Amino acid sequence: MKAKEIMSPDPACCTPDAPLQKVAAIFVDQDCGAVPVVESLGTRRPIGVITDRDIACRAVAAGKNALELTARDCMSSPCVTLRPDATLEECCEAMEKNQVRRVLIVDDAGGCVGIVAQADIALSGKGKKVADVVKGVSEPTRSASAIHS
Repeated sequence: MKAKEIMSPDPACCTPDAPLQKVAAIFVDQDCGAVPVVESLGTRRPIGVITDRDIACRAVAAGKNALELTARDCMSSPCVTLRPDATLEECCEAMEKNQVRRVLIVDDAGGCVGIVAQADIALSGKGKKVADVVKGVSEPTRSASAIHS
């Protein structure tokens, strides 16, 4: 199975200067919890990812005024990318190695064309591999507590 077969295609993206309120509106409009942060909406080259958890941990829990922050202030960077022809196994390995729940899928020009999430692996994978990914990705990290300036 290939990434292009299980990915969510054409994800909504934002630029680093997008206000967090706009990012949160994308979460609501697209019914998602992660948005790729791209250099520009024209190139769609990813430079990071911002999640609802990033906003909660790096803005709200840190006592920052989320209405004054941008995607750049809370995003996780660098992001993990793979090509559409990456195998399910390669997606799993990338998630485990980098302890991320999502991998961005990029085209020949480096533009974001999809996202493979841990949930996609769970729905498409089999038994032990799914359990290994969930376990590997779920190890506690300290990165959520640090806000990027």
